[in-house]
Amino acid sequence: MTDRQVSWPMAEPSPPGYLPPRGLPHSPMMFSGLPPRPVYREPHPITAGPVLAGMAATAAWFVLFGSLGGDLGSYAWWTIGAALVAWAVSALLALLGDRGVAVGVAVASGLGLSLAMAFVAYRWTTTLDWPLW
Repeated sequence: MTDRQVSWPMAEPSPPGYLPPRGLPHSPMMFSGLPPRPVYREPHPITAGPVLAGMAATAAWFVLFGSLGGDLGSYAWWTIGAALVAWAVSALLALLGDRGVAVGVAVASGLGLSLAMAFVAYRWTTTLDWPLW
């Protein structure tokens, strides 16, 4: 049996503005005959100012909560609580607020919690006593 070959349907013309206008000077690019690639930009870019503001606010938050502890164990527990609250605030800011501040809060809270856990680990390795219980 012979199959009947059907020609492909004709493609619709490109929408206006899709292809570059003809008659432009030749560009030195390799594929100058192709249309330019689209440029995607972030609608709300993250800049350094909000990130630094979030880091400064979180540092103040950790100093306030860390100063409530009288010894290493209570300092570590206050820091753990402050980090959990800061991460919840960071998630809320990422969804509803400024994402730059959310990044600053998350970074500073991670650093603050890492510092507190480094103190706990140091005490644990030097005295063989877990300070959080």
